[in-house]
Amino acid sequence: MDKIGSKTVVVIVAHPDDETLWTGGTILSHPAWNWFVVSVCRRSDADRAPKFFKALKILKADGIMGDLDDGPEQKPLDEKVVEQTVLGLLPSKYFDLIITHNPSGEYTRHMRHEEVSAAVIKLWHTGKISARELWLFAYEDGNKQYYPKADENASMYRTLTKRIWARKYTIIKDIYGFSPNSWEAEAAPRHEAFWQFSKSFDAKKWLINGGTRE
Repeated sequence: MDKIGSKTVVVIVAHPDDETLWTGGTILSHPAWNWFVVSVCRRSDADRAPKFFKALKILKADGIMGDLDDGPEQKPLDEKVVEQTVLGLLPSKYFDLIITHNPSGEYTRHMRHEEVSAAVIKLWHTGKISARELWLFAYEDGNKQYYPKADENASMYRTLTKRIWARKYTIIKDIYGFSPNSWEAEAAPRHEAFWQFSKSFDAKKWLINGGTRE
């Protein structure tokens, strides 16, 4: 049960499954919140797109997908293109909370995660996205030394209950179809962490510092 009243929350991620991997437990833990999930890539992916919407049903969230290039070469995208894509997918409303990637990503390294983070922070800072608060995923992998893990020093660090984690893991394994020994299944965090910002200036400074403390 939620101890806090309902919030209107948008989760903006690069790929279908990011919403479950990095904040699925938080979504499942707050069923009274109004969740909307944006995935900026893979709308034309005949495999992943339907799975995304099946996952959202379990998460009790609405959502939409974009189709930014996500090819294996991972060529950098024009930042304005990413920003316009995000804006084009978002409902026109005020949000209590935005949740998205950290500028340094969640592991070493994925360019699309970093680009989405930068776009969302800049859009919030310039007032093009209206929200009271921003949370950035807080995970690191020790430069590929281990699977991504939640940063215990982040603004918010939560241990998922066994029940919530099991539901999250089920989405990764049974809905998205990742095998138990896949990277996604092995990496699915049992703890979730976020860097919290109530002032866009502080988030912009965080972006300039590469998603780390000074």
